[in-house]
Amino acid sequence: MRKRDEPVRLTRIYTRGGDKGETSLGDGSRVSKLDPRVAAMGDVDELNSLLGLAGGLDRIQNELFDLCADLSVPYAGNEERLRITQDAVDRLEQEIDAVNSTLPELKSFVLPGGSERATRLFLARAVCRRAERAALPVPHTNPLAAAQLNRPPDRLFVPRR
Repeated sequence: MRKRDEPVRLTRIYTRGGDKGETSLGDGSRVSKLDPRVAAMGDVDELNSLLGLAGGLDRIQNELFDLCADLSVPYAGNEERLRITQDAVDRLEQEIDAVNSTLPELKSFVLPGGSERATRLFLARAVCRRAERAALPVPHTNPLAAAQLNRPPDRLFVPRR
């Protein structure tokens, strides 16, 4: 049996377990790949990939990985196993405030574009908004999931203005 702090070791990449349209959650239960929880996890995974493409956002990527882990196990009120905490949400807010305080007042909307990296981050913002909408209806999930998905679009936006 794997200990909680021990990394998952994959001995085989494919399992054939999803060949009939189902997948396993973190608690071992099986659900349809059309389940809202699985859709939300997929959107967070897509967001994480886009952030990897943009580069330089490792901590946010790690926190999104943790959020996906929280989404993968139905929440039963046991605070001990949650990976996303209020500290993570607060840290993002502090970063947003710090960067935004150095910028001139925003006087109009900003159209997506600019440099290649800025464009990648605008795309990541849009996918993050989708991931947030996908996570909202998921029952029994970390109560901080929505807040953790609501902050990155602002964090990705402020340096682009």
